[in-house]
Amino acid sequence: MYAIVEIAGKQFKVVQDQKIFVNRLQNEEGSQVSFDTVMLKDNEGAVEIGQPYIAGSKVTVTVLKHLKGDKVLVFHKKRRKGYQKMNGHRDYLTQIKIDSIQ
Repeated sequence: MYAIVEIAGKQFKVVQDQKIFVNRLQNEEGSQVSFDTVMLKDNEGAVEIGQPYIAGSKVTVTVLKHLKGDKVLVFHKKRRKGYQKMNGHRDYLTQIKIDSIQ
């Protein structure tokens, strides 16, 4: 069984007991959160599609930890002009574990 759920503005394909990284959530570590923005659910070939969300469906997750992602380097250069600029950033992420899909 899997589901496609919208978490923090992005869509994820989730399976029970899976660990994923999402954009930073405001919840504390160890707390449980449920999302009712389930767009698609597949249960052994029985597919439900929402318009845009499935009523009565929810995904329960546990917040494992908050962390920063890997550094992303952004390099700008204009040919033959002597212009180049290096910049970078690290995104704030939250690791969550999918507890149940209902």
